[in-house]
Amino acid sequence: MPEGPSIVILKEEVATFAGKTVRHVDGNTKIDKERMLDQRIVTLRSWGKHFLIEFPGFALRVHFLLFGSYRINERKDRPARLTLGFADGSELNFYACSVQYIEGGLDAVYDWSADVMSDAWDAAAARKKLRAKPAALVCDALLDQTIFSGVGNIIKNEVLFRIRLHPLSTVGALPAPKLRALVEQAREYSFDFMEWKKNYVLKKHWLAHTKRVCPRCSIPFTKAHLGKTARRSFFCERCQRKYALPGPV
Repeated sequence: MPEGPSIVILKEEVATFAGKTVRHVDGNTKIDKERMLDQRIVTLRSWGKHFLIEFPGFALRVHFLLFGSYRINERKDRPARLTLGFADGSELNFYACSVQYIEGGLDAVYDWSADVMSDAWDAAAARKKLRAKPAALVCDALLDQTIFSGVGNIIKNEVLFRIRLHPLSTVGALPAPKLRALVEQAREYSFDFMEWKKNYVLKKHWLAHTKRVCPRCSIPFTKAHLGKTARRSFFCERCQRKYALPGPV
């Protein structure tokens, strides 16, 4: 599943399509794709893992799910979920994804301050949302898109390793400096992710995700599906400290 930085890269790659008018639509999507015919693209935006194409009065949301992909001015050898073609012969093709219309303006739908890649990102608001969920595990909290829109499982594992925090720590037990580091690194690592991905070196920088041995302690990582999300976690039992709320007396 593409994480927020990958969607920002897509947004940058298709920036020149803003202002163009859709002259051809195709694809096996079940939505009324003809609605976009002869409509001008006002702007292209991203929110977390959502890619957004804004038209006058409505928008199209593209979510790439687990295996979605896209091609710009070229096609894959399989049916597209949606193709948007333009008068100059250029086109956007989306595959194995979810597409859905959003009515009205996007500002009424999305909280841009929750997007870790957005200029409107609000770290103080993220800390406040975290404090309101003291019993949440940090492995779940980092994947909560209402707090950290755009953070996915890779970023989760790498941030927790970077700040030496055990994924089964509870939010309410975190010391203030550790809570602050969690919020700061969710954003900082996301921008590192984007730069590494642009330079085709992302996996070379993974320290924890899918790894077997801790690079700090030289002992085996623990791999487990943790939390309510049950996503894969890779972590070191020695250098990643667990903070837990007191149990029942």
